[in-house]
Amino acid sequence: MPAPSIPRSHGPQNALNPMPWVRRQFGYSRGEARGMVGILLLMAGCVFGPILLRPELPSYLPAADQKGLNELAAQLKEHRATDQSYASRYPKRAYKKSERGASRYPKVAQVRLAPFDPNALTAEGWEARGVPHFVAIRMVKYQEAAGGFKAKAQVKKMYGLEDSVYQRLAPFMQLPDEAPKRDYAANKPGPDGKFPPFASADGTPAKFARKPRNLQPFDLNTADTTQLMQIRGIGAGRAKWVVKYRNQLGGYRSEDQLDEVFVLRDAPDLRDSLKKYTFVAPGYAPKTVNVNTATFDEMYLQPYIGKPKARVIVAYRQQHGPFKTVEDLKQIPILKLADWEKMRPYVRCE
Repeated sequence: MPAPSIPRSHGPQNALNPMPWVRRQFGYSRGEARGMVGILLLMAGCVFGPILLRPELPSYLPAADQKGLNELAAQLKEHRATDQSYASRYPKRAYKKSERGASRYPKVAQVRLAPFDPNALTAEGWEARGVPHFVAIRMVKYQEAAGGFKAKAQVKKMYGLEDSVYQRLAPFMQLPDEAPKRDYAANKPGPDGKFPPFASADGTPAKFARKPRNLQPFDLNTADTTQLMQIRGIGAGRAKWVVKYRNQLGGYRSEDQLDEVFVLRDAPDLRDSLKKYTFVAPGYAPKTVNVNTATFDEMYLQPYIGKPKARVIVAYRQQHGPFKTVEDLKQIPILKLADWEKMRPYVRCE
């Protein structure tokens, strides 16, 4: 007969052991339950260990730092008191109580207003009539640069001159209210059809010539810079470029070639004006370049050839002999048809 089983004791020792409860709740084996408990204890140690083992922070005592700062401030103060280099470079001016608020410029004795010539006054003369010092200097500089005041309106426009000061001085200025206007009707075309330069107020010729209003078209290939400058908007610089490009080409075959001039590429209105007042004579034959005898230096100056094409043309000529006709240039592999068509009127084979 088998012996009766003795139930396991559930004394105090088993009550403190969490393993049976963990195994019952999660269905873990004995080894898995021990591993999980070990991981939990390790995690708790990682979380609470640094807090428990952290050393005590030292207490801050500001008295020592304040003592060091006071000593450093005393040293700096002593150094500034003994070092005179800074004071010698930037000396301080001692003002008396009577001088405080006074102007840094010496005062100029005022004079009683009477008729005067503004072009004969110095800076002190303007100051004596109530004009501030810096404005008086500016007025003298303007007078020297502009050749003198021509009218009261010029004095009125001076920067910094208050209107009340101008109104007080204006009745005594020996100048007209407005500058005389130029007499444009006096400028009439001469026997050669060209207009004389502008006449200034004193009768001397001005710097720039007047642009004629009714300009007749002229030949683009025979015009000089003076004739080109009669067109509105065309100055000396642009006129020189038009003539220079014409010489490089050998002559214009069409007014549309003006679009290729460097200084006119971004000025369509000026190109239209040039095309309006110029023409190319029918049957005009431009100057040509002989591709059989011209050297590289002579050939590349032609704008439609340039250095790359000139180098290839010379090399092809040395390898295959002289060209018989201009159409033989089409045999050069890198020469495009559009380039050949532009080049065709300016080259020859002899």
